Amino acid sequence: MSHLQNLLLDTLLGTKHVDSAALIKLHEWSLCVASPGFSVMPSDVRRLVNGFAKNPLQARREGLYFKEKDYKCVRADEYSLYAKNENTGVIVVKTHQYLLVTTYTEGMYPSVCVEATEKLGDYLRKKGN
Repeated sequence: MSHLQNLLLDTLLGTKHVDSAALIKLHEWSLCVASPGFSVMPSDVRRLVNGFAKNPLQARREGLYFKEKDYKCVRADEYSLYAKNENTGVIVVKTHQYLLVTTYTEGMYPSVCVEATEKLGDYLRKKGN
């Protein structure tokens, strides 16, 4: 298991408030690593890179379509996008090299998912990633 996969499992899924997580390489538009059972389709990667990384305000207005669901965007800025659909949600954090994508499901605390995702994003930024 890679160092990055260990980071995803330990710091995110270990909270029990992150259902799944993935790192997408920004410049290659490709999936780098993901938690077991979490597949991010190339169309979702394109949507995340185009819609959020290049124009967060558009994502804020129009929402996010991810894994065949429409999500209402509740935050979109230069580094972060938070979107929800009923009791589930998607958190996306941008670093220099990656988009860190996490999801939460019903029964999980969105605030814990956000905090863990943002902390890992800060760590990756400080490491130059």
